[in-house]
Amino acid sequence: MPQGKAVIGQSGGPTAVINKSLVGFIKEATKSDFDEILGARHGLAGMLSEDFVDLSNLSEAQLYGMGKTPAAALGSVRKKPTDSDIEQLVSIFEKQNIRNFFYIGGNDSAETANLVSEGAKSIGYDMKAFHIPKTIDNDLLETDHCPGYGSAARFVAHAFQGDDADNRSLKGIKINVLMGRHAGWLTAASTLGKSTEEDGPHLVYVPEKVFKIDEFLKEVKEVYDSLGRCVVAVSEGIHNEEGEYFLQTYASETGSGLAGKKDSHGNIQLSGSGALGDTLTNIVSEHIDGVRVRADTFGYLQRSFLADVSEVDAEEAERVGQHAVVASKEMQSGSVILKRQLSETYSCDVDVVELKKVAKHTKDMPQEFLDESKPYVTNEFFEYAMPLTGGIEPKTQIFV
Repeated sequence: MPQGKAVIGQSGGPTAVINKSLVGFIKEATKSDFDEILGARHGLAGMLSEDFVDLSNLSEAQLYGMGKTPAAALGSVRKKPTDSDIEQLVSIFEKQNIRNFFYIGGNDSAETANLVSEGAKSIGYDMKAFHIPKTIDNDLLETDHCPGYGSAARFVAHAFQGDDADNRSLKGIKINVLMGRHAGWLTAASTLGKSTEEDGPHLVYVPEKVFKIDEFLKEVKEVYDSLGRCVVAVSEGIHNEEGEYFLQTYASETGSGLAGKKDSHGNIQLSGSGALGDTLTNIVSEHIDGVRVRADTFGYLQRSFLADVSEVDAEEAERVGQHAVVASKEMQSGSVILKRQLSETYSCDVDVVELKKVAKHTKDMPQEFLDESKPYVTNEFFEYAMPLTGGIEPKTQIFV
């Protein structure tokens, strides 16, 4: 197959280390024999509008600065390609002699890479397609974990440490809503900064468990009656037994109009407002009289917080970007994954699996990470997640 040019795009929600993957790709790509290395501004949208930038001759200083920059340096997008988009894209690739397609993103981005790969194949255009993983949701199949998660988890753990101290100072009930529509990885990370049982969060609610509002209210009151305060971590994706998001069912039952919009991949918008936090606050306030109840929606703050980047996360993010180029020399397509090694000290290798194994679907937290005792997260999760953050120091607090 002719070598041709290589193009890379970034897609989906940004992270604190997504640009490290871009830098890893560029460093390895410049050592390869691609005719040219192109970056597409705003992912698939930029490719379709031929909004390309030459990445072939960036200086070491530029690459260093890019690697230290949070969020997507090329700009991101949420766009699922239609059949006509793929036909147009392949036509552009033919015109530009682009034979190597790389896409950094989550499961929707893996789906896009797979659709482009299959679409090009059906049209008869010979090209390679590789997905480079990232998502703070940490819910990609096949990989042990996802670049971006370790830094976001670190931020969440530190944020809860501070919020718990705040709650001790001015007691009441505090509810924090975190990202994770299908899986509770990021919500569970709120527990990583706990030193004692009295530290918050005292309750954690993730999508892997059915959410029942009556049980929620009962548990919040029990903690509040015991400690005089309560800190709660709630995933945006909490749902009922039928899998319907709580925010949807509440909106339907009350006519509040909070059900949310959908993106091009069919995902319902859950984290674009404080609707879930406000709703839970109102319900708790009505159930427990005279108690100060507040809520925060962490939302986008979790994704690109520069001051809490995990060094482990940053190094692995760069490595998966490099490996995509290495793999493209031997394979036609694939998704890069991280494989944890069984040893006394933490380490991960990189590998590649078929695109279709990662595309579209998501991975839940395993049952051994979930517990029936409060706050419902096990020590096994702690041992899994802590190395990815680079370590969370126990907070020193003296309350007189």
